[in-house]
Amino acid sequence: MDFIGNSLQRPLTRRLLPLAYALAVAIALIMALTWGVLQVQLTLAGFLNSESVWSKAQKQAVIDLDNYASKGEAADLAAFQNHQGLLESDRFGRDAIISGHYSKDEIAQVFKRGNIIPAAQPGMIFILEYFSNTPHMREALAAWRSTDAPIAELGGIAVELHDGYRAGGPAASEVARQRARIRTLNTYMEPRTDLFSIEIVKGAVWLGKLLFWGVLGAFLIAALLWVRMARRILESIRGSEERYRLLFDSAADAIVMVDETSGRILDVNRTTSAWTGRSADELIGDRFVHLFAQSIGGQEAGRASTNALLGAGGIRPVETQTSLANWGRLPVRQAIIRDISERLAMEQERRIAAEALASIAEGVIIADSERKVISTNAAHTELTGFSSLALQGKPLDANRRMPDGKPLPQSLWDSVAAGRNWLGEVQSTRSDGSSYPEHLSISTIRNAENQVVHYVAVFTDIHEAKANQHRLEHLARHDPLTGLVNRAEFERRCSEAIAVAERERLAVVVLFIDLDAFKIVNDSYSHAIGDRLLVKVGERIRQQLSEGDVAGRIGGDEFTVMIPRLILREDARAIVNRLLTSLSEPFLLEEYEIVLSASIGVAGYPLDGDNASVMIANADAAMYAAKTEERNAFRFYTPMMHADTRRRLQLASELRQALVRNEFQLVFQPSIELRTGRIVAVEALLRWQHPERGEILPAEFIPVAEGLGLIRRIDEWVMQATCAQIQAWDLAGVPPIRVAVNISARWFGHPAFVDGVSRALHSRQLTAQRLLLEITESAMLRLGDDTERTMRTLHTLGIAVAIDDFGTGYSSMAYLKLPAVSYLKIDRSFVTGLPGNTNDAAITEAMLAMAKSLGLITIAEGIETEAQHDFLLRAGCVEGQGYLYSYPLKSDDIQHLLCPNQPPVPAKLRLVPPKRT
Repeated sequence: MDFIGNSLQRPLTRRLLPLAYALAVAIALIMALTWGVLQVQLTLAGFLNSESVWSKAQKQAVIDLDNYASKGEAADLAAFQNHQGLLESDRFGRDAIISGHYSKDEIAQVFKRGNIIPAAQPGMIFILEYFSNTPHMREALAAWRSTDAPIAELGGIAVELHDGYRAGGPAASEVARQRARIRTLNTYMEPRTDLFSIEIVKGAVWLGKLLFWGVLGAFLIAALLWVRMARRILESIRGSEERYRLLFDSAADAIVMVDETSGRILDVNRTTSAWTGRSADELIGDRFVHLFAQSIGGQEAGRASTNALLGAGGIRPVETQTSLANWGRLPVRQAIIRDISERLAMEQERRIAAEALASIAEGVIIADSERKVISTNAAHTELTGFSSLALQGKPLDANRRMPDGKPLPQSLWDSVAAGRNWLGEVQSTRSDGSSYPEHLSISTIRNAENQVVHYVAVFTDIHEAKANQHRLEHLARHDPLTGLVNRAEFERRCSEAIAVAERERLAVVVLFIDLDAFKIVNDSYSHAIGDRLLVKVGERIRQQLSEGDVAGRIGGDEFTVMIPRLILREDARAIVNRLLTSLSEPFLLEEYEIVLSASIGVAGYPLDGDNASVMIANADAAMYAAKTEERNAFRFYTPMMHADTRRRLQLASELRQALVRNEFQLVFQPSIELRTGRIVAVEALLRWQHPERGEILPAEFIPVAEGLGLIRRIDEWVMQATCAQIQAWDLAGVPPIRVAVNISARWFGHPAFVDGVSRALHSRQLTAQRLLLEITESAMLRLGDDTERTMRTLHTLGIAVAIDDFGTGYSSMAYLKLPAVSYLKIDRSFVTGLPGNTNDAAITEAMLAMAKSLGLITIAEGIETEAQHDFLLRAGCVEGQGYLYSYPLKSDDIQHLLCPNQPPVPAKLRLVPPKRT
């Protein structure tokens, strides 16, 4: 806005200066014309004076000559000669000036003799020399010239008279004649002399008029031109003022004119009003300092300073720059106020961007259009060891190569220069000479003409990322616990081996390994011990394999082994036997020594399948056959094995509907008091009455139910059905007996177990003493600390617990002391060898003695002979179950046996006689 300040300095002086110059020129011209008029008038006065002198001299010469003629006095002749000489001198000067050939001295003498005004002499010379043919001057000169000859003739008369008087005097007649001639010449010259005088006067009048009108015309023309110029200048001033006002009001910046003396506002533009929220009338007269939130004292003219402008919308950050100007004699300060909100925001953004650039973890390189490094950020130095100063001027790609070691190709730079960003992996060198993989991004910064002015490279050290990627790829293909390949990777490698075997006509064998009784280990110890055991198993499997063999873990305790490049499937027998032997050896885990075995299924290509999935499935079927038939054994796959697998799958599908269709039912096996033969309790046993396949025993469907997660629902159904049956017997008048219910580990460990048992009893209005819960010691071991809490709660409710299958698992004597434990069941595996097997006898007697010392009631399972009965009775066993006494019976049969109106049975062994062959 400097032009506004300039236009305000001496505003009228600058604009009116041309008009003043024009007026001065006009005045000078008029004065020059006036001076010319004065000169002309002076010249005319000279001419008139000269005419008067010449006319008098001519008339006086006639008079003197006439007197001389009549009297002959010498004085008259001398006077005549003097006047005649004056007339001849004027004639000479006239002719010399008109001809242009004259001497200034001679002309000066002529004018001096004619007593001409000196000031008029230059004008007379000028007019005679250049304007002798002008009106009136021409006639006056003609009249003057017409007297030249008569004057000369008068001179001749004077000579004749002088001669006559010198000779003694002329005759009277001669005198009369000469006087007549003089009068004739005088008569001729007198009108011409008068004409000369008249024309001179007329010429003076004409010239005066000419000069008057000329001066008047010049004045009018000068005045007209001056007025026209003044009009144009005023219009220009008015246009300039309008343009100034338009620019003043339309300026994007706020402009304030301030009286330098008082500090009060003289004028503001529209932007000022808009920013302050006040009209121009409100602002004019207010003090300039009132516009700002901060003091503006000490601001120098021409220097910018920042401040905060007060406005209706709040405080606006501004930059103020002032300059001094003059409005006439009034000193004025022009203040230009510029809104710097966007600039401050941009500076803040640039500052943030700079700080972000300095603080980001990625390295950044900025290079010029020649790809020479200009600067780098701190992360670059940290990643590469090169400082920004060390790289300045060096090529951007000086320390970078493609992963194959080649320089960055020109096509890369051509692509970037064309406007595309390049992303890729490069190999970068650090300052210490080491190299590392780098993810590099290169882009450009362009100017308004779309020309590349800078290259920007952003890079990241991907050494750890690549290592993590390799680890992730390894994890994606390997089991995280054992480090063996997972199912997907095993199938991929198996497919590759099958492809090779197909080309080379070889065999590929897949082993499916499942650990026997691993669930007991998990339940008895902990999952952490179980996981460590799986790691040990994986290590032993790897130790038995050769180069090229692949071991995998595909879930839980299931392992697979792929053996490629065999001639026959049966060639795998040796490695299978080694695996069985190795896995059956004890595992030492901390203070535990764990012994387990494995079942292995074997399937081979091309006999047992032509792809990895089929071979794994067939090996799984073979493994299941080995586990079902023997355990710690292996089986080669046969097509019949799939029939059993399909049957298990169908069983799982039908089991889901069994609860809905009410296909489950309970049977009850009596528990006999060995000493009296009296039925003191029954054990509720679950049976599945399949609509097509008939009765299915729990040993077949319970493992499937556990695998499907249905076992808790089945347990709850058994509990509800048992309580309902007890209530039904009570209503039928059957003597009250204890009913035992088998509880799975999953339901026993569920948070709602105790509440579920309690609700079932209350719903049938039964006392807690009517119910006995049987749980295996392995299930109790699995629950850990939760077992004790559950047992204490059951004891509080009055519900007794029997430990089932005692001695078959990993026994913990501590559980025998739990308050709810009242019964101890001896597993049939110990009863079967009685009384002949001394080991079984010793173990059974030890368990009975221990139970007696702990106050536990003992129940022996699987009694089938009289000898077993007698041994147990002598050893102190309280109750017994088995086919010797009764098979499991339906509820109606139990009711018939226990109903009071039935006749007594004479012998205990014939109470429920089994069918014997």
